[in-house]
Amino acid sequence: MSFAASPSAIMIKTYKGKLPLSVITVIVCAFAFLALLYTQSLTFLSSNYILKSKSCARRGAVVEANDHRMAEENVEILEIDDRFEFDPEECDIGKGKWVFNRSIKPLYTDTSCPYLDRQFSCVKNGRLDFDYHHWEWQPEDCNLPRFHPELALQKLRGKRLLFAGDSLQRNQWESFVCMVEWSIPPEKKSMKRGKVHSVFKAKEYNATIEFYWAPFLIESNTDIDVLDPKKRILKVDSVAKHSKHWEGADILAFNTYVWWMSGLRLKTLWGSFVNGDEGYAELDTAVAYQIGLKTWANWIDSTLNPNKTRVFFTTISPIHTRSEEWGKTDGLKCFNETKPVKKLWGSGSDKEMMSVVVGVLKKMKVAVTVVNITQLSEYRVDAHSSIYTETGGRLLNDEEKADPGRHADCIHWCLPGVPDTWNRIFLAHL
Repeated sequence: MSFAASPSAIMIKTYKGKLPLSVITVIVCAFAFLALLYTQSLTFLSSNYILKSKSCARRGAVVEANDHRMAEENVEILEIDDRFEFDPEECDIGKGKWVFNRSIKPLYTDTSCPYLDRQFSCVKNGRLDFDYHHWEWQPEDCNLPRFHPELALQKLRGKRLLFAGDSLQRNQWESFVCMVEWSIPPEKKSMKRGKVHSVFKAKEYNATIEFYWAPFLIESNTDIDVLDPKKRILKVDSVAKHSKHWEGADILAFNTYVWWMSGLRLKTLWGSFVNGDEGYAELDTAVAYQIGLKTWANWIDSTLNPNKTRVFFTTISPIHTRSEEWGKTDGLKCFNETKPVKKLWGSGSDKEMMSVVVGVLKKMKVAVTVVNITQLSEYRVDAHSSIYTETGGRLLNDEEKADPGRHADCIHWCLPGVPDTWNRIFLAHL
């Protein structure tokens, strides 16, 4: 028996077999909408990630830039001052420059220190420019320590320090005394001056700072009474008259140079002066200097115990009498100079004589510390006593001051002044 199909049945069959187009359309649209939402979510998330990444990258760039800038600043700081602390084995003290610094104040003045000779008291003697007080030596590859009086006195506690040599060594000795004496109460210090031997005593420290006059270190007939260079005779084989005053010192600081530089062949002898002007031989300066230094060195090696006594030798203090060497043709030597020159090695620092010193010291058994002052002092044409000094126990008169070509002292130094720097080097070695 057969039945006729109804429309609803026909629709059901159609649905089961194939979806109508309208339904498919709705489903497709729904999927498209969901896909769009998903894509936007990804885009949003991706955008946020990129923003965050850009922000981190920017922060990293800022940090990197800051680090780079700090590194550059550190490099600049190192370039400004990458010098190490003073080490005498490493630092070439002669290489450097003079730097002007008005804030630098000397530890004393020529009116505050009662022990200065008028020969070195330039301000007291009428010098009106003071810039030479404010130049500081700055080595290229190390820091030169400042001079601390208390430290110097502590190092000298219970000791005897003796400077021996010529008037330039006296220049340094007076500088050293003035740099420490102001820190000691009046009742705890004393000074005994002599023509040959002078002694400053720091009583609380049981220390003495002494000067002994021996311009050649070896003996001569002009040690006490200064004679015309043509009449001088050097006893090149003996220091005995002087050395008996050096024995027992804990620290000995020597120099000798300027008295040898008379420009004449030197009269030298071996033995005694009993024959007066007879029995001497004339030698070239460098030859006589070498023989004399060897005599001094032999005394050091044969007499001193290096475990008990330290020995120093101060190099040449330059003489500035030829102003054409630093570009001045007025023939006035160091007169009216007010600042250092930047480059100079003049005829006042004889290289042959320096090589003699090096050769003698090299062969000694006892170690001798060299206080190298020559090159740094060469630049200081501005710091000599010039016309602000005395001669023959009196100050230069107006007529002599008006003739600096003849009367300016371009050998010795104003105090305070360049010898204070020598003593900074000396103390650093101590």
